[in-house]
Amino acid sequence: MPATPQPYHRRRRRMRALLAGAAGIATVGALAAALPASAGESTYKPGGHGHSKPSRYQDVQLLSFNDLHGNLEPPSGSSGRVTEVHADGTTHTIDAGGVEYLATHLREARKGNPYSVTAAGGDMVGASPLISGLFHDEPTIEALNGLELDVTAVGNHEFDEGAKELARLQNGGCHPVDGCYVEGEKFSGADFPYLAANVLNEKTRKPILKPYWVWKKNGVKIGFIGVTLENTPGIVSAEGVKGLKFKDEVETINKYAKELERQGVRSVVALIHEGGLPASGSYNYDCDAAGDGSGLSGPIVDIAKNITPKVDALVTGHTHAAYACTIPDPAGKPRTVTSAASFGRLYTDTTLTYDRWTGDIARTAVSSANHVVTRTVAKAADMTALIARWNTLAAPIGNRAIGYISGDISNVGTESPMGDLIADAQLAHGKKLDAETDLALMNTGGIRAGLTFAAKGSEGDGVVTYAEGFTVQPFSNTVNLQDFTGAQLISVLQEQVSGSNAAAPKVLQVSSGLTYTLDMTKAGAERVVVDSVMLNGAAIDPAATYRVATNSFLAGGGDGFPTLGEGTNDLVGGDDLAALAEYLTANSTATTPIAPPAANRITVVQ
Repeated sequence: MPATPQPYHRRRRRMRALLAGAAGIATVGALAAALPASAGESTYKPGGHGHSKPSRYQDVQLLSFNDLHGNLEPPSGSSGRVTEVHADGTTHTIDAGGVEYLATHLREARKGNPYSVTAAGGDMVGASPLISGLFHDEPTIEALNGLELDVTAVGNHEFDEGAKELARLQNGGCHPVDGCYVEGEKFSGADFPYLAANVLNEKTRKPILKPYWVWKKNGVKIGFIGVTLENTPGIVSAEGVKGLKFKDEVETINKYAKELERQGVRSVVALIHEGGLPASGSYNYDCDAAGDGSGLSGPIVDIAKNITPKVDALVTGHTHAAYACTIPDPAGKPRTVTSAASFGRLYTDTTLTYDRWTGDIARTAVSSANHVVTRTVAKAADMTALIARWNTLAAPIGNRAIGYISGDISNVGTESPMGDLIADAQLAHGKKLDAETDLALMNTGGIRAGLTFAAKGSEGDGVVTYAEGFTVQPFSNTVNLQDFTGAQLISVLQEQVSGSNAAAPKVLQVSSGLTYTLDMTKAGAERVVVDSVMLNGAAIDPAATYRVATNSFLAGGGDGFPTLGEGTNDLVGGDDLAALAEYLTANSTATTPIAPPAANRITVVQ
């Protein structure tokens, strides 16, 4: 009988494998002030009376990453590259990511740093490729244990399967429906704590998981507070967050920073699953260069400006961007704010200089750098074995061919070829459910990748496997049908660029037959040129009824589309990935593959 899983704080860590290899490094966002004179010295130096005496300052290495999304294998296409900018302004791309390489880089980075802690900014799981998602992300938790992750915040995707499933990932136990994947082996759960300070049980009003965790070594104490974005209910299915309350990020962090101070913990790092948008897409862009704060925008800027000065550094995520910036705290003191892109392509190395006399971080000494997880280093053997083991279990399902394409179908652009293909597949599925179905709408955030023509593994060029389809649509939504008036349909299109989506438009992907113009030179709802909205060449009639196919997430009003939650005559169809597979199978063969859609249904005026 398998042993009962122990809580994360009682389990023994796996032995660290120290593997050789050079990492691609670029230093960004370092504060200008110099380190204290004694920082970086050995932790102990000779003292009086034959005893050792700690030095005043102790450098603590904080390694961090975010938004892994179960990408154990190297991500493909643009999802597996980072852009580097050179001094002369030219750029080049670097292939990056994959836990076999991430493990090697982290282990190499820890060498010579006895005071090292590894943290993450959420979305470690969810929207994962088949090797992890098929097994409810147990493989990713095992990999994170092997990476020696110490602590992470929850992200919105940690709630894709609900709070009970998140608790299982933390505490262990086999899946309540699928059971144990290997006979006699019970899933042991995470060796690290998930922190959810601002996620409360609506009935008890208490956090569903630990709000904070304290790292300790030889008298050094650093507290970690973990939160996810307050708007998680707006971007996660209603079922996933049922019974939960999400509180304000700043209010929550400030509350627990005070609590930690009362416990004698004066050095604090906030792990925040909310992020920003740097002015450049290059991972080594210096977002502090302009000196006016223009290098970074987005929600994290206001959050950072209002979090108490008791917090010394912010590890962020969610936007999948790369930055290591400084944003002044409410006292006007610079504070580092970092994000390591996504999918394990980067990790951040931050030096926190701990003052033993005060118990606080010497903020003027903080420096931070984003490092590329290059694929030119040796693979970590334990991660290679882990991937092979889970791939063996997934192969019978993942290797099945579901269709053929004649070229790359990208997931790039306001309207993407991949978005058009999915919308067409959902329209076809809708028509099988109800022949009166008129159109389909698909949210861009539900499309996690494109399809590549080049062969992967043993498949031939142009073959689309179930595993590749799963990577594109991993959420297990259903295709739902609802009735809307023409006026409501126009409102839905306007909600793409107004209301909660005004600042960052969320343009829906549309099925064949629906066309319109989006004029981005205008503001808000006026960006949708109403007279241009056509269905099969005819203008939308505000009083007519239209049968619309969407996924279940949108059907609940998700992603800032409240009108989509007001549909009538609901009909729940099949799984959205099954709809895509069915469409590809029905409309392509090895000799007549599907061509990439032209992505010409939405005319965008800039």
